[in-house]
Amino acid sequence: MRHEGRYFFTGSGPIPALTTYYSLDDPALAGKLASRGIDRYIAYEVPIALVRECYGPKFGMVMGDLHQEDDLRVLDYNGHHVFHVFELDDLGAPVFHRKKQKSGGPLVLNGA
Repeated sequence: MRHEGRYFFTGSGPIPALTTYYSLDDPALAGKLASRGIDRYIAYEVPIALVRECYGPKFGMVMGDLHQEDDLRVLDYNGHHVFHVFELDDLGAPVFHRKKQKSGGPLVLNGA
């Protein structure tokens, strides 16, 4: 199973997470976030080695808790700390996500 480092800018602040979702625009990932009340966000890929380096022992604990194929585990809930853990230059290209529109599925703009 492949694990990915993710960084989400949400209305309540930044959230670093580990996921088993391969793509940031995976509708199942958007559904998982929506089930947690997050339906609008900017998502970034973060190199897994960098996440490991920044979070040390906590990274290992969270990795040990990733079991399902469609899983997402938050590493840190302290937005102020999270914002200063990663350099913005270390984040991948942004993926913008807004809640579903009445006419269809979620509006996902890649890098726009």
